[in-house]
Amino acid sequence: MAGSQSPTNANDRPRLTEAQKKENHIRSEQKRREAIRDGFDRLASIVPGMEGQGRSEAVVLEATIKYMREKIVERQKIIADAQAQGIDTTGWELSKETLDACEAQLKRQQLEDQQNGK
Repeated sequence: MAGSQSPTNANDRPRLTEAQKKENHIRSEQKRREAIRDGFDRLASIVPGMEGQGRSEAVVLEATIKYMREKIVERQKIIADAQAQGIDTTGWELSKETLDACEAQLKRQQLEDQQNGK
């Protein structure tokens, strides 16, 4: 349709002004930050003890790491107990990479605690 009112390709569209580009960028950045805040709020609602702790992302991440590490240790104990009872735990185990990362993070945390006198 040659007589159509709508532009048919990108070259026919008017270019954005610098002010429009800046406004688009600001809106995109606000949406990105809001999505991050929403994610941290959801994470804080899942991790015990984080309710009402404010919006410190560092605190939420640290508490999440601690909680995950505790759950991994708990899971390993459950697996060991099941194996001791002769239960086949094939498929229950976490990957070696996950366990190694958990152990490395625990060692880093213990070292930090020692350095900070905790």
